[in-house]
Amino acid sequence: MADDKILASQRDGIGSLVFNHPEKRNALSPDMALAAADAIENFARDASVRVIVLSGAGDRAFVSGGDISRFESERATPEQMAEYSRKSARFRATLLDAGKPTIAKIRGYCLGGGLSVALNCDLRFCADESQFGIPAARLGIGYGVERLAQLVQLVGPSVAKDMLFSGRRLHADEALRVGLVNQVVAASELDEFVARYAATLAANAPLSIIAAKRVIDEIMKDGQERDHALCERVIGNCFASQDYIEGRRAFMEKRKPVFGGT
Repeated sequence: MADDKILASQRDGIGSLVFNHPEKRNALSPDMALAAADAIENFARDASVRVIVLSGAGDRAFVSGGDISRFESERATPEQMAEYSRKSARFRATLLDAGKPTIAKIRGYCLGGGLSVALNCDLRFCADESQFGIPAARLGIGYGVERLAQLVQLVGPSVAKDMLFSGRRLHADEALRVGLVNQVVAASELDEFVARYAATLAANAPLSIIAAKRVIDEIMKDGQERDHALCERVIGNCFASQDYIEGRRAFMEKRKPVFGGT
């Protein structure tokens, strides 16, 4: 896929997507975005995959942004920008609609479009040497409401303005302080930490996680846009499931539950 710049695999209930372009610090091209969207859709359809982890190849970057060397050929005209936006928007929408928990495992640079990818994941864990930023003001780029809404929801309008006005980079400790990431881990421990966390999610009741994900996502919308029927449906699915029975029995029998996702 995309000349092997997107690698997808799955094991023990965990789907892994790797941005494999280390020579360009995993800079994201439109073709890579489309290939990544295809991989996420495959994970979403695969009942054996319960959690999805996104990461960048090497230790220098998660995704360092768009490939600036290709801007002249791919983002020079309004028509090209529209096509570029369409491809990247499909990837972001696929991440949001995956219906399974998504984790961004971040090393090194997470900039521009890379930060946008991370923001569309449910959770963000980073190494202590990671850096975050949006260099739009240094490139003459403007971002619309949809792409900035997630940033503002996480860090608030003042911090978002600071990041966008200045184009400066936030180091991992500041990213944690402002709420951009969930946790900072020593670089040498990041892989083990995320693997252990993802395994915990994979062992939990899938329908309960889906319900939590969907309901929280609806809460973040304006009141008149919330899909209350969806919330009621995913909650009802939990209480009508075999997993609900298994959870109760396991508790009474003082054993670890085995959830089947049904």
